[in-house]
Amino acid sequence: MTNKQRLDLIEKYIREHKYADLHTLAERFAISLSTVRRALDELENKGVLRRHHGGASLIETDELSKEYDFISRDQRQTDEKFAIARYIADQIQPGMTVILDGGTSTYAVARLLTTKRLQVITNSLPIAGLFSEIGSLETIVTGGNIYNRLGILIGPLCEYSFEQVHADISVLGGAGITEAGVWNQNALIVATQRKMIAASERTLFALDSSKFGRKAMSLTSPFNSRFTIVSDAKPSASISAAVKNADANFIVATSEK
Repeated sequence: MTNKQRLDLIEKYIREHKYADLHTLAERFAISLSTVRRALDELENKGVLRRHHGGASLIETDELSKEYDFISRDQRQTDEKFAIARYIADQIQPGMTVILDGGTSTYAVARLLTTKRLQVITNSLPIAGLFSEIGSLETIVTGGNIYNRLGILIGPLCEYSFEQVHADISVLGGAGITEAGVWNQNALIVATQRKMIAASERTLFALDSSKFGRKAMSLTSPFNSRFTIVSDAKPSASISAAVKNADANFIVATSEK
């Protein structure tokens, strides 16, 4: 197989699946990880995809698709996400069992956990790819159907997986937060997040201030005393009151260490 043929096949695969991790491409095309990396570098230079640790995602041009595309969303609110992620990562101690939701906010947290000895349970293929070669972490990936635009697993098998486990902390994202609680865009994602919440002792939501006052299709959950909302700014008075009334916590993470 020539280099051009290999590039064409990898490009076709990523265009069809929107996201691919290094190991999947290496196994599918019977090539080494270093060859995959070089191929992805070439395709990134062509503007086909965007690289990230553990894989690559298709660069979408459709605006609706961009709302859900993992990497397009990863470029938003970068400084705010890092401050939020750093605060959450500091709450996670070695030896804990942690559930990590899919999405860019939790991926930012995952990047800061690579040196800790943890047991991680996730439905995120990008996070699984990130942790795949790290010996200090035991990574458990759920079953389920792949939701390509975010590189996550959802559906009945995924939900069942979370019913069988227990975690010290779960870290979740969301599409919006109002006085009613935390919202998300997809009913299957919401169903999975509810299982994550039920499986963990406490839940930390990573929600930057762009999510304030936004509703989405489904309410993931009202606030409760096991929730901590971590953001980069103070919310409205109505959201603050709702959080306080539920005995939940709201933390403003700053970029200053």
